[in-house]
Amino acid sequence: MSLERSIRMLIVEDHAGLATNLLEFFDNSRYVLDFASDGLTAIHLIATNEYDVIILDVMLPGLSGFEVCRRIRSDIHCSTPVIIMTSKDQLQDKEEGFTVGADDYLVKPFNLRELQLRVDALYRRKAGFSRTPEIGIPGIHFNPGTFMVRTDNGKQLELSGMAARIFEELIKAYPNFLSYTELQDRVWGEREVDMNTLRTHVYSLRKLLQDTFQYPMIKTMHGRGYRLLTPHQDS
Repeated sequence: MSLERSIRMLIVEDHAGLATNLLEFFDNSRYVLDFASDGLTAIHLIATNEYDVIILDVMLPGLSGFEVCRRIRSDIHCSTPVIIMTSKDQLQDKEEGFTVGADDYLVKPFNLRELQLRVDALYRRKAGFSRTPEIGIPGIHFNPGTFMVRTDNGKQLELSGMAARIFEELIKAYPNFLSYTELQDRVWGEREVDMNTLRTHVYSLRKLLQDTFQYPMIKTMHGRGYRLLTPHQDS
């Protein structure tokens, strides 16, 4: 599938050798690159520019990549797809990355071609969101272009990253539920994602929705999967 326009990308990496390799590998007309070697610079660039994909190292001077990701999601409300890259390969590290809002997690060392494939996939997914019209069910509306959830009583919430993708799949499936496997396949595609990662994402999304809309919008169908509840349904 060809890409219609250049992909604007921010690379956040403090290791000079890897940063040079990344900048050289993506140095062609298909990509427009910005670079930051620390977390504060990255946050400033993200707050003042529009990017299609962010590649974010974890071990940065000052703020860690996890903290940068958390801040751009919660403070700047930036929904740009983020790929975390790190040598941290434990499950709890991956859970932390996804919990703070990362869309993908790549463990070092990795093949640059694999990173490129993931960048392109996230870009296509983001572009697809922007072309999708608003989705509505009784009492709830979701705009995949802006990641905004709103209810008929006027409350609204802007989602980001993986939370937006999970919510879109759940609202598309309403009134049916999505099994664990169906949700994994629709959100992560052919990539293998363990059940703890899925549950962590859904738990974080459920809490965010309940804090905003004051009712349990996502119901767990024990042993089966998840479904959305409208404001007038019992949990």
